[in-house]
Amino acid sequence: MTKKRTVLLFALCISASFLNAQKVDSDLPTDKNWKLVWNDEFNGKVLDTTKWGFREHIMQTRHTTWTDDAYEFDGKGNLLLKVYEKDGEYFTSQLQTGSNFMDRPGNQYAGSKLTWPIANLQTAKYLHKYGYYEIRCKMPAQEGWWVAFWLQSPTIGSTLDPLDSGVEIDIMENFTRNGTVSHAIHWDGYGKDHKHAGSGKMNLNLNDGEFHTYGLDWSPTGYIFYVDGKETWRVAGPVSHREQFILVSAECNGYRNGAASPILKEVKLPDYFAVDYVRVFDEIK
Repeated sequence: MTKKRTVLLFALCISASFLNAQKVDSDLPTDKNWKLVWNDEFNGKVLDTTKWGFREHIMQTRHTTWTDDAYEFDGKGNLLLKVYEKDGEYFTSQLQTGSNFMDRPGNQYAGSKLTWPIANLQTAKYLHKYGYYEIRCKMPAQEGWWVAFWLQSPTIGSTLDPLDSGVEIDIMENFTRNGTVSHAIHWDGYGKDHKHAGSGKMNLNLNDGEFHTYGLDWSPTGYIFYVDGKETWRVAGPVSHREQFILVSAECNGYRNGAASPILKEVKLPDYFAVDYVRVFDEIK
């Protein structure tokens, strides 16, 4: 046996042993061989801040109801992102392993005067490209907020070439409690040149109170999306060749238009988006 083959087999054994130790195996595509390269099993009592930070800005503006405390742990190996109310406002958290240059405090103008300082550049906690990205999670029960698992580029929209500056990849978005999810990609920034492609809403009965897996096989030739190990959508590109960061996010409806959705005032809170794990695998060739 060659040295290279021995190393590959050892890596496979380590990955398999790790997943077996966690009791729940990943729903990996069977047409490729995989090795685990990054993960968070959320088995502790506190968030691992060496892996995750919080997204609090959108388009250089502080989003006042994105916070760093709308989560907890259930003691059973699950992270619980939640929505809660305080003084008539509703709060959620967005976890991320990096940041986009447009989602940091930016240049602020007072009349025609440029004011300083602008935000510091930040070192990402984790960036990665190509491979299989997977979350195992259980959807919220109440209306009025939405959740997502996605990848973002630190530099999306900074050039006219999405292959270089990156593509937003929405592996899973869940907007309502009627069992639907969707997949999508976005590129060329978020201005007038913005482009996107998507699966549309797919009713897969995924608000059944159970855990499900949502995965993405991102390769140099395209994106393939999976739910519970079964392919649900694929698109050829444009394919980002930029390392990107991971987000597990929640957001209350309405605040992008200035105020909370009236639906939130009718729901019974707290409500939770339960996450069992997030895992990243590389293909073994």
